[in-house]
Amino acid sequence: MIVYKTEEEIELIRASAKVLAQAHGEVAGMIREGITTRELDKRAEEFIRDHGGQPSFKGYNDFPYSLCISPNSVVVHGFPGDHTLKSGDIISVDAGVLLNGYHSDSAYTYPVGEVDPEVLQLLEETKKSLYLGIEKAVAGNRMGDVGYAIQNHVEKQGYGVVRELVGHGIGKKLHERPEVPNYGKRGSGLKLQTGLVLAIEPMVNLGKKDVVQEKDGWTIRTKDYKPSAHFEHTVVVRKDKAEILTSFEYIEKALQ
Repeated sequence: MIVYKTEEEIELIRASAKVLAQAHGEVAGMIREGITTRELDKRAEEFIRDHGGQPSFKGYNDFPYSLCISPNSVVVHGFPGDHTLKSGDIISVDAGVLLNGYHSDSAYTYPVGEVDPEVLQLLEETKKSLYLGIEKAVAGNRMGDVGYAIQNHVEKQGYGVVRELVGHGIGKKLHERPEVPNYGKRGSGLKLQTGLVLAIEPMVNLGKKDVVQEKDGWTIRTKDYKPSAHFEHTVVVRKDKAEILTSFEYIEKALQ
């Protein structure tokens, strides 16, 4: 069943999304050579709990951490740990917040130090594809219009769009129907209606689209070991223009 949100529910998600955006900003300000991904995870959890929320991911299907931190060829669901960031790395930081009974979800991929221009371009184009997808998340369009906008943009750059992992509805549950693929045919799929809240999250590989799962049962990486980028916003479908509930504002301030 697809759950459309009332304006009151959207306000509760917006409050959750603000704490999430601020937590991302805290993490962004710490990203540098020499820091471990475990330190980033610890700070995010502290910040979220200090602001009345809970990390959505911790304990979700027994996931043991507050953040998914995915370096280089890891696409998503990477475990924080003793991995020390070094110049040339990229890392995706994916986080969720549960506040007042409602979840929000967003992700951002960071360059660390001096990163290959080809990889920086991957980050830029993946982020751009997120906003192109969001532009199509308006009432009357179809889910395939969102996926097509993302796929069309990144495949023109020669990148691979991951098929096995998709965006999702979000609200009282972290993952709700419908699924939001990052590929598709225009005019196909679910007809979008006002009040549908979605986590749109392109996962785009520098190489081919193929991925594999590591033995830990969580970590997904590219089959060819080439870098992958991941950006995500929680948005609500509106009549004329999708409304973005999460924000990269605090990240961008921290990176200045």
